[in-house]
Amino acid sequence: QVQLVESGGGLVQAGESLTLSCTASDTIFSINAMGWYRQTPGTPRELVARITSTGRTDYADSVKDRFTISRDNAKGTVFLHMNSLKPEDTALYYCNADPWYGTRREGTQEVWGQGTWVTVSS
Repeated sequence: QVQLVESGGGLVQAGESLTLSCTASDTIFSINAMGWYRQTPGTPRELVARITSTGRTDYADSVKDRFTISRDNAKGTVFLHMNSLKPEDTALYYCNADPWYGTRREGTQEVWGQGTWVTVSS
């Protein structure tokens, strides 16, 4: 089972940019979907962006036109490029791998990273 490690979080001011990286312990050719989720204390974890093995992307409405997700299968990395950051983007960001996304077994073997904090000051 692949292991995920996030990096790139930090403290930025509103309007600035930040790029998060997720490094997998192996290549991710076989991972149907890689995603970024975020969570703040007391709230459910929410999907921020997802990219499938075919390159299809999905974004939360709140980040469309500001965030871009990309993946490098050979290097086992997934990036989240975040522009025009807002204070409401402050959260713990998690990387997710779901090898069975889009199938009947979706979610049964998904893997999570430990998370990286993003704090946006106003």
